[in-house]
Amino acid sequence: MRRLAEVGLHGALCTALGGANVSIPGQQRLSKHVYRLRLAIDGRVRGVVVKRLTPRAAECNELVGRRWLPAVRLERHAPPLLGVAADQRGRGIWHVYEDLGDGVLDTVNPDLENVRAVVEAVACIHVRFADHPLLADCRAHGTDLGVPFYGQNVHDALRILDVMRPPAVDLQPHQSATRERLLRHLTALLLELRVRSRAMVELGGPETLLHGDLWPTNTLVVEAPRGPRVCLIDWDRAGVGPACYDLSAFLLRFPAHHRPAIMEMYRAAVGRLGWRLPSDEALNDLFDTAEQARYASSVIWPALAVIEDGASWGLDALAAVAEWFDALQPVLPVQEGQA
Repeated sequence: MRRLAEVGLHGALCTALGGANVSIPGQQRLSKHVYRLRLAIDGRVRGVVVKRLTPRAAECNELVGRRWLPAVRLERHAPPLLGVAADQRGRGIWHVYEDLGDGVLDTVNPDLENVRAVVEAVACIHVRFADHPLLADCRAHGTDLGVPFYGQNVHDALRILDVMRPPAVDLQPHQSATRERLLRHLTALLLELRVRSRAMVELGGPETLLHGDLWPTNTLVVEAPRGPRVCLIDWDRAGVGPACYDLSAFLLRFPAHHRPAIMEMYRAAVGRLGWRLPSDEALNDLFDTAEQARYASSVIWPALAVIEDGASWGLDALAAVAEWFDALQPVLPVQEGQA
């Protein structure tokens, strides 16, 4: 209880739940800023999950659950937000959610019916939000994950790495080698910018609402009287762009031999809703662009930390990103004769 008071949570809970008399008989820390709590509220016990967010991420999550998904009658796919309150120290915003349990997807031995339920929920969000008027609001409060995301991140990463060199930064030989590897990858991506951008425009489909961080760990399948209920959690990076951005992140978390079947689930789901997707070969190109853009984005903040603070963690992070670039393979299996 002392720890919760230190982070301002107990007071925030009382505020978020309308000034109710709240005590916390049970708690479990799930991650740095996320807790699962058993609350006693005016004598009644209930389970909640609370998360401390930056103001921007808190606003984005709240808009998803209370404005954007309700606009297309899909609010059931957002976790029920019970209350919101500022951290007592002014460092963030606490969100209080109904505790939906631990029904995240198993990516090693996946239950294909649960995977199908998640895929169909994601497909429904993508199709219903395609070219929706609220995308302007989603872009303003979230992130533009479309064609500009690739170019901006590649340019920014190259610009920062150009500065991250001696004498401005003291690098060991292996660290200089990592920097050179990243520069080679990013320079190649810059040369491909026009071709990749054209493919994204021509084959990527309409812009839509994206989760932005669609790992299976951010999906929950909850048993309900009318069948499984799917909730997508942690919309901190929600934005606007082509569906391939979400799909590549989701598919890559599964072993390669499961991905074609999952891709067919999505293709069938959007097909029933009127969408037609390009070939797997074309999708692989779009997925590759989405992943390369993500990797370029992952260069920026570690490199800045190295330049500004000499942060050793930044150098370690850049080495990891270089490994990601080197290891990237097609998301979907490549048939013989394709390359």
